Amino acid sequence: MNRRMAIKQMTGVASAVLLSAASAKASSVAENGQAAPAAAPAPTGPYTLPALPYAYDALEPYFDAETMHLHHDKHHQAYVDKLNAAVVGHPEVAGKPVDELVANLSAVPEAIRKAVRNQGGGHANHSFWWGTLGKGSAAPTGELAKAIDAKFGSLSGFQEKLTAEAVGVFGSGWAWLVSTPSGLDIESTPNQDSPLAAGHKPVLGIDVWEHAYYLKYKNKRPDYVKAYFSVVNWDAVSAKFADSKKA
Repeated sequence: MNRRMAIKQMTGVASAVLLSAASAKASSVAENGQAAPAAAPAPTGPYTLPALPYAYDALEPYFDAETMHLHHDKHHQAYVDKLNAAVVGHPEVAGKPVDELVANLSAVPEAIRKAVRNQGGGHANHSFWWGTLGKGSAAPTGELAKAIDAKFGSLSGFQEKLTAEAVGVFGSGWAWLVSTPSGLDIESTPNQDSPLAAGHKPVLGIDVWEHAYYLKYKNKRPDYVKAYFSVVNWDAVSAKFADSKKA
């Protein structure tokens, strides 16, 4: 073998070694997840995202389709996923309805209580809220109509008070019409806290987190709250009031 052939052979061997090393490194990177990984699957568990009971654009022009899609499919889904992740390893908690969890936070293990309060509250509040929106009567009916008139003087009087409560929420939160042992009342909760934690039963609520309205209404929360009253399903709300009176 002459010198030129020897050098050529050595170069070929070196190239093969380098290719082999590169291949091994790539395999190791893939196995160890150091490369840009695919998105991890969402945690699974006992809690699921309820289907939106109408099309995304059903509440146009008051609530836009893009906001409804993001609000339901992304934000609410995130609360569900994080709640499921929190209750892993706690079967005594995971077997309970989310409303029961947020109504009895002191019974939730301390290690996951904050997550259940925030993520479980988000799941409970939104699951309640979707069903109170949509097509229905333009005003409350039956016992709810009588109770609103008795407490607030009129439907418009009630709307003025609930609007003031919703607009006045500092930061993110909710404004509610609730059923209490002493009758109807208006209150607000910060973040994703639920009236259930205070022993109050929600009848109607307004989500005033920015994700509920910012795409369409920007920083004009009063305009969003005004529009909200055009998408209330009063038949559903009246039914929730009737349910709240049951033992």
